[in-house]
Amino acid sequence: MIQCWRLDDRRQTLVLGSHRKHLAEVIYWGPRLPDDEDLDTLFAVHAIDVTGGMLDLNPELSVSPEATRTFPGQPGLIVRASDGTQLLTKFCLVQAQEEPGRLNLFYTDENNGLTYSARFAINSRTHVIEAQAALESDEPIHLHWMSAPVMPAPQLSDEMIDVSGRWCGEFQLNRTVWSPGVRFRENRTGRTGHEHFPGLIVPCRGATNTQGQAYAFHYGWSGGHKMIAEELPDGRRQIQFGHAEHMEATPKKQFETAPLYITFSDDGLNGCAVAFQRHLRDEIVQMPQPDRERPVHYNCWEAVYFNHDLPVLKDIASRAADLGVERFVLDDGWFNRRDNDTRALSDWEVDPRKYPDGLDPLIDHVHSLGMTFGIWFEPEMINPDSEIYRAHPDWALGAEDQILGRNQKALNMALPDVRDFLFERIATVLRKHAIEYIKWDHNRVLPMPDADQTRGSYALLDRLRAEFPHVEIESCASGGGRIDFGILERTQRIWLSDSTDALERLKMQHNAALFLPATVTGCHVGSRKCHTSGRVLDMSFRAWVAAQRHMGIEMDPRELTDEEAETLRQVVSWWKQNRGWMMNADILRLESPDPAVIAEQQLSADHARFVVFAGKAATSSQIAPRPLRLTRLDPHARYRINLINRDRAVGLSRGTQTLKTESVDLSGSYLMNHGLTLPWSFPESMWVIEGRRQ
Repeated sequence: MIQCWRLDDRRQTLVLGSHRKHLAEVIYWGPRLPDDEDLDTLFAVHAIDVTGGMLDLNPELSVSPEATRTFPGQPGLIVRASDGTQLLTKFCLVQAQEEPGRLNLFYTDENNGLTYSARFAINSRTHVIEAQAALESDEPIHLHWMSAPVMPAPQLSDEMIDVSGRWCGEFQLNRTVWSPGVRFRENRTGRTGHEHFPGLIVPCRGATNTQGQAYAFHYGWSGGHKMIAEELPDGRRQIQFGHAEHMEATPKKQFETAPLYITFSDDGLNGCAVAFQRHLRDEIVQMPQPDRERPVHYNCWEAVYFNHDLPVLKDIASRAADLGVERFVLDDGWFNRRDNDTRALSDWEVDPRKYPDGLDPLIDHVHSLGMTFGIWFEPEMINPDSEIYRAHPDWALGAEDQILGRNQKALNMALPDVRDFLFERIATVLRKHAIEYIKWDHNRVLPMPDADQTRGSYALLDRLRAEFPHVEIESCASGGGRIDFGILERTQRIWLSDSTDALERLKMQHNAALFLPATVTGCHVGSRKCHTSGRVLDMSFRAWVAAQRHMGIEMDPRELTDEEAETLRQVVSWWKQNRGWMMNADILRLESPDPAVIAEQQLSADHARFVVFAGKAATSSQIAPRPLRLTRLDPHARYRINLINRDRAVGLSRGTQTLKTESVDLSGSYLMNHGLTLPWSFPESMWVIEGRRQ
């Protein structure tokens, strides 16, 4: 007997089918099918042929491929009994629950006492499908590997795009050609990781940012994870995502994967990007005050580091407020004996040497300037040179002789006593002071991956958010080491990278937009000479790069010349005037004909206005700029185009282009098919173009 199920939105259809009550397999995923499509016929024609050297039937590429079905590729589940004996599963359908936009499938393996479930939910507004798997056992078992529901990859695809990186170099895109065998990526650092962001995009042949078909995946988990992209000998392809292997340290009766977020686009990579941006912003992130505009942010780390002095900090706060800042964040160094990164981490009590009257004098000053106040914690870590470590060395995770990271160990977040202690220390600070923001850091990898560590961190965050719902939390992990939809269920902002180098940020932000919206992505104007790269960049470029996302400043404002300060004020003012629509806009990556130009278009929710940021990252190979095509405009509408920073045109830009002197009205058709020809510019500069529908 054949059984089939389907999920639809306006753009895509997902069809699953099975026979003889076997585990279901995805038999179609792509553009929306007619409502009257015969699913049984789809299942029948989905089968591939059999020829010499093959089995008499092709094993199902199911939502959890089973070795007992003689599946020739990577299985979706590997489990062992408590005595170590491998359990070879053979699941049989017992129930299918269907409701609009949702499908839950339940299977049992009576011989091994196991129940497996696969859950699917489609969001008709964002076009994202959430898929999750769970396993229950009558007796405790060891879990080696469990994939979220396995998805097929398209046959008309020549390559896959996944994401790697490093500290101060996050979100680097890798393109790998499909070939027989496995593309295997596993992150065993115990956090999401700079090196292995859990995302994958599979473009079909000819797809670009703005056109063509593409499939995208993101695993919403903040611990170690594994990705398998496999091409079988028969040509079929599968995508698996799950926790890293051996993440469950002890036998248990219940396991589940994190949600796997997937989407199909017939509008290029931008279609995938916009789906993820909207889903994260509108369905996952929970802002403490959803109607409040995102504030201009200031962080004092690169201004003072550990050298906290109240008069200096007050002066810096006053200068920041004069620049238009609306939130002041006190970074590392405020707690007892914290003069460098070798001591005191986990003690979390205000240092009476630096703050003899406590934090209130600084907080009161910040509030008097019209700014809110935030503070830095790194709750999951501990220095061996700390009062808490001396009292509880057993609270540290891992071996006593482990290699330290930034002179610290990780706390064992699976221990209730550890979570209770951290909650009380953090809650005490929040109860005593008017604090609206936490920068939550995580500055070292774990000594080994452990799912209980991630679940413990989630539990602490959930408890604090329940007690202090007005407090916004930023996820930072040496910059972008913990960015994923799992942590963003509990936080509202991410620190994309410790690099405040605008040139590096321009590239990172461009790639991160494949998954992240502007409203959660913090970007700060850094020092004239970047502290992490040594590069010296013009203030205009630094400010406009920061204005592409949730804008902030992270530098010593005392270094600013009058001209730099005025430039920064102007960009901050522009950002404030536009943040109301920009923080809800779609970020669209543009196809630049010049590899030296990294360009994006932010399009408002009502499509009535947009802004284009065209960043010059290097020297162009040709002498004059090539036209830059825009996207997703109404071809029949007219748009008023204004180059808002035309005053940045340099002497070598000697032509008489109209855009350098006035606004122009152009059709959407012209803007998308010919494009805007911008003035010549030096490398490390940015053109900013506003468009309004007339």
